[in-house]
Amino acid sequence: MFSADGLSAKCVFPPKNGPVPGHVGVFPMNTQPSETPRTPARLIVCERTGRWAVALRRELAGSGVRVWETRTLADCRDELIASPASFVVVELGRGNVERLLRLLARQPRRFPAARIAVVADRSSADHEWLMREAGAVHFLSSPRQAGLLARLACRHLAQAPAPSQGMAERIWASLPWG
Repeated sequence: MFSADGLSAKCVFPPKNGPVPGHVGVFPMNTQPSETPRTPARLIVCERTGRWAVALRRELAGSGVRVWETRTLADCRDELIASPASFVVVELGRGNVERLLRLLARQPRRFPAARIAVVADRSSADHEWLMREAGAVHFLSSPRQAGLLARLACRHLAQAPAPSQGMAERIWASLPWG
């Protein structure tokens, strides 16, 4: 469960000697795991209309890169938590400027391996340098330029760390016939 400020969560931590019923601990959400993520990096598109996702799918046809769509920044954050090395494309809208700036400002601490690009319609193009200063790796205001965005995403996904393996996968991979 996330707190109102989005910076902490409440989780039940079982102590080493066994669980204590009703024990609740709080830990900061910007704590980074010491190992690489278990979920591979994704291309996440957060927008309301779907037009940027369609443009990216058209550009990425045959590349094997799947486009994961979300409609809200909260859903986008959940996808980033599941896959913290992802390439994220977020649509700038009239109602999400402040929340998007907050996401861009917190991204280096919370998801240091992720990259965020911002897309918008032409009427919001005057926000480009604000978004770039906040940490966006790219800003686009025309879906016709989706090819450049697709190339950036592919380059990032190719350089993203490989997902970590669980104990069973590591043992299986180390077997001579595995």
